[in-house]
Amino acid sequence: MSALPLPKPPAQQPKRTPRSNPHATQKRQQRHYQALAFEATLKIGVNIVISGAAIAALIQLLPYRAAQQTKLKEIQSEVSTTHERVGKVKADFNRYFDPRQAKSIIQEQTNLADPHQKSVVWEPELPTAEQP
Repeated sequence: MSALPLPKPPAQQPKRTPRSNPHATQKRQQRHYQALAFEATLKIGVNIVISGAAIAALIQLLPYRAAQQTKLKEIQSEVSTTHERVGKVKADFNRYFDPRQAKSIIQEQTNLADPHQKSVVWEPELPTAEQP
């Protein structure tokens, strides 16, 4: 038997990768780093502007806060005075509407005496004349 020779596979040539230019890669990396640096600088700048605006707003609010604190102290003193007056008025109200004290209140305000009560009149003693 005669064997036919097997066809030879085509010779595989080593795959050639395109060489990248190292100078181009460095430029690409440099542009990437520049973009990152620009972004970071921009972020820092925006944050500084926002911080400056916040500080300016706080500085403007400090005098307003001091004025409000002064007003609050005045109002608190007025409230404490009013609480004292309310306590006195409540005590008078309870006294005036207490049925057990009605007679004494009527006597205080009208100078009328209870008919069952005896009046006491103090008369000063007259000096007696000395006899010789």
